[in-house]
Amino acid sequence: MADEKKDKGAKAPKPSAPAAAKDKGGKKAKGDAGPGGPVVAERPHSLGVKPRLAKHYDDNVRAALMKRFGYKSAMQAPRLVKIVLNMGVGDALADQKVMDAAMNELGQISGQRPSKRLAKKSISNFKLREGVAIGCAVTLRGARMWEFYDRLVNVAVPRIRDFRGLNSRSFDGRGNYTMGVQEHIIFPEINIEKIAKPRGMDITIVTTAKTDEEGRELLKLMNMPFRQR
Repeated sequence: MADEKKDKGAKAPKPSAPAAAKDKGGKKAKGDAGPGGPVVAERPHSLGVKPRLAKHYDDNVRAALMKRFGYKSAMQAPRLVKIVLNMGVGDALADQKVMDAAMNELGQISGQRPSKRLAKKSISNFKLREGVAIGCAVTLRGARMWEFYDRLVNVAVPRIRDFRGLNSRSFDGRGNYTMGVQEHIIFPEINIEKIAKPRGMDITIVTTAKTDEEGRELLKLMNMPFRQR
């Protein structure tokens, strides 16, 4: 009887979770399906790999800038700080679903979730009310910034129709460069068959340069395809 009571009070062992697929080293292989679904492949910056253009800047661009402008310290050489992407979505006033689609597309381009931009004041002629979302933007720093810049100058910009180079004078007087894109479909992340219409966007590259000449030289050495005068 004691044995029977002991057996009845004993808890059944918990079923073990399905073993994750492992590689030769015994570690979980990236991309294998887990309990919560397929594992998304990690980007190079999440794996601690230095972006290609960041390495190019450290190995070549910084030294070239020091020689060109006579800097005494490597910290004086201008560098990229951040890249800001801004997309206006005026037709979202009639349908907020348009804003959701625009944010999703900007997220695909940047690899980072954008934030909404709200109207600062009401304008009756445009049927605009204060606080209504009329655009979206995202700010990229670090590895995401370098990866986006690499895709921008080497993949997206050359796909512009009748492209003959970017305007080398679009600086703000403090070494920051802004360019406009008429159609965001130049980015390969956007599937033209799945979007309602092409959208324009502004791209601002913020640097530590103190003058436009320094900023222009920095971007030129970073393979920015400026128009030849």
